[in-house]
Amino acid sequence: MTRDNRILEGMYRLMSLTRALDQVLGKHDGHWHGLEGEEAVMAAVYYGLRDTDVVAPHYRGAVTAALAKGADTRRLMAGFLGKTTAYHKGRHRSDVCGPPELNLIGLYGGSLGPPLGYAAGAALAAKLDGRDDVAVAVFGDGTSSRGDCHEAMNMAAVKSLPVVFVCQNNQIAISTPLDAGVGGPIAARAEGFGMPGIAVDGNDVLAMRDAMDGAIARARAGDGPTLIEAETYRVAGHFYSDTEDYRDAQEIARWRAKDPVARYRRFLIDEGVMSEAGMDALDAELVAEVDAAFTAAQADPVPTPETLDAEDVFAAEAAR
Repeated sequence: MTRDNRILEGMYRLMSLTRALDQVLGKHDGHWHGLEGEEAVMAAVYYGLRDTDVVAPHYRGAVTAALAKGADTRRLMAGFLGKTTAYHKGRHRSDVCGPPELNLIGLYGGSLGPPLGYAAGAALAAKLDGRDDVAVAVFGDGTSSRGDCHEAMNMAAVKSLPVVFVCQNNQIAISTPLDAGVGGPIAARAEGFGMPGIAVDGNDVLAMRDAMDGAIARARAGDGPTLIEAETYRVAGHFYSDTEDYRDAQEIARWRAKDPVARYRRFLIDEGVMSEAGMDALDAELVAEVDAAFTAAQADPVPTPETLDAEDVFAAEAAR
């Protein structure tokens, strides 16, 4: 990637913000799906996209995607709590469905595969409209085995659509390890669809950014889709209250030693881009910002049956 301190600093901010979200939301809800260890993927994939680009994020990172696209922190926290002040007015959680007005596609049916097809559809719309916008579909290693994942990639390849498929391969699908659920390298599947497939160290935000920059440039130029396999690790449990009796503690410790945030901090300090004191102050500021937004959202009202039933509902008039 071209050295641009604004981008380098912006990606660190998004990584730190992602970790701050984990600390605040995980403390309040044991069913929060944590992102510790996967922050580099989030920053490299979501930072700097255009407002008009469409994103179908993995649920483990959907809030980060929304923030990267300009969402208001308090409204996202309200969505997490099911409050009327949320983007979806309390109908969907923010980590399941992001704000559609920011061109975010959610898991509306709760199924992990369909958003890949939605992203391919958004890319088709951009192509038909003559726009150079791109769609980005992010999914886990478990979802890579679903039929709708392959269908979306095949359509994108056949139609040469401007979509980037990113497999957030954190080595485990809930409690199923990668080698028990996925046959062969995920990036290698791209060859069968006639698109480039790239396996990247997902804990290296710079390598991830290089891969994304290349894939996005290719898509905007009309050269079709790319599959990126971001090899990372889910350090935390499937959710915060997960007992994790299915994993080896030594394996977790080995990956904790590869912490992408610490790794990127060292790079920024060594390169003179940011100071350690400056990053410490930013980290504390972001934790306080998320905590304050969450506390404020807790006081917001919850929807009533009347508002849920009557507001923003569209139906044809009954025939007479």
